[in-house]
Amino acid sequence: MQVTETHSEGLKRTFQVLLAAQELEDRLTTELSGMKDKVQLKGFRPGKVPVAHLRKVYGRSVMADVVQNAVNEANQKIVSDNKFKLALEPQIEFPEDKGLVEKALDAKADFSFKVALEVLPSFELADLSDVSLTKLVASPSDAEVDEALARMAGQSRPFAERDEGAPAETGDRVTIDFVGRIDGTEFDGGKGEGIDLELGSGSFIPGFEEQLVGAKVGESRLVKATFPEAYGAEALAGKDAEFDVTVTKIQAPGEAKIDDAFAKGMGLESLDKLKEAVSKAIGTDYEAASRRKLKKELLDALDGKYAFDLPPSLVAQEFAAVWAQVEQDLKTREKTFADEGTTEEKATADYRKIAERRVRLGLVLAQVGESADIKVTDEEVNQALIARVRQFPGQEQQVWDFYRKNAQALAELRAPLFEEKVVDHVLGQVKLVEEPVSKEALFADEEAEADAVEDKSADDKSAESKAD
Repeated sequence: MQVTETHSEGLKRTFQVLLAAQELEDRLTTELSGMKDKVQLKGFRPGKVPVAHLRKVYGRSVMADVVQNAVNEANQKIVSDNKFKLALEPQIEFPEDKGLVEKALDAKADFSFKVALEVLPSFELADLSDVSLTKLVASPSDAEVDEALARMAGQSRPFAERDEGAPAETGDRVTIDFVGRIDGTEFDGGKGEGIDLELGSGSFIPGFEEQLVGAKVGESRLVKATFPEAYGAEALAGKDAEFDVTVTKIQAPGEAKIDDAFAKGMGLESLDKLKEAVSKAIGTDYEAASRRKLKKELLDALDGKYAFDLPPSLVAQEFAAVWAQVEQDLKTREKTFADEGTTEEKATADYRKIAERRVRLGLVLAQVGESADIKVTDEEVNQALIARVRQFPGQEQQVWDFYRKNAQALAELRAPLFEEKVVDHVLGQVKLVEEPVSKEALFADEEAEADAVEDKSADDKSAESKAD
């Protein structure tokens, strides 16, 4: 086998691989000879089938295996000899001349093919001793703990039936039967019986609950409401609906006492212990928010430290994934690039930069992890898998089997575990300063993003109103 590099540009390489006719003949003969003791053909004793006859019967199929094995060997040789790290699997290009290929499969002509590949860039890890990051730290206040306890108590407060003939009030729990229709036709999932609904909870679509305030037991009402544009069922999103609703029971909320008895009902021995548990849970949420901010700050710092060529195919893959999300978002919100104050050309350039950043940081984190010999254990993957399985109650076995039989799915569980370990390692190389902040400051950016989403939704509703 002769391997010759024919092209080298950036991270792209092309090699020409030549298998001489005699080498093809030798490989084929070796394979056929190995089959003698395994093949049973009518008219021949085991192990006595002539190689020439085996060639007549199996020659073409065995030669196909010979060629495939040669391709695999060539790939391994190219990678090994050049110490390449591949961005993607090599692309193989066989000759277009079918006559030449036919002769090669009969070992009567040389056989050559091209191997095109992209390699990962080689770069030195940057010195991070001059990088200084700030970790925002927030602690739950007594008021926040009390507020959380009040919500918990409200969710578990007792309810008692109202007096006969009493109207439903906001905060009451009503039991209802209903049938929903769109344009006069019942729709899937729009019918229910004996459904409990706490008025004012926002559990149903906007406008539904308010129209039941003042209703009495046994009363039927026609409720008109509109499904949100971003509703989960696409067939219902943005549609106007009418519901025939009958109230069968009305219960008023009782007093929610926050005391030791309440704490014991939550599985803890005292109210003080419950407060500690709630404070710890809130603190965990704050720590997660702090981690997200710190990680973004770290990735920004890393992005500014590196500049190297990126494998075009990896960037193209990442951009395709990002762009698909962008297009789906615009479609869901029935928006155009012009509505977003941009053009498709500018958006393409912006999102390509995002794709390039993701690829660049991915390569940096991968090399950091390799250099530091960071590993994700099977036990850690199992724990992540168990956590994922718990997200699908009633389907645990199916989800478990899916991941266990799907190496790519397991790899998707392993990747974020590896990334977090690498981030921890890198954080140990930079200067880290803790800054105490309020809850509002900690979540400021996230709340701003949420407000932006709400503003878009509000703009949509305003436009609809003007259109009406």
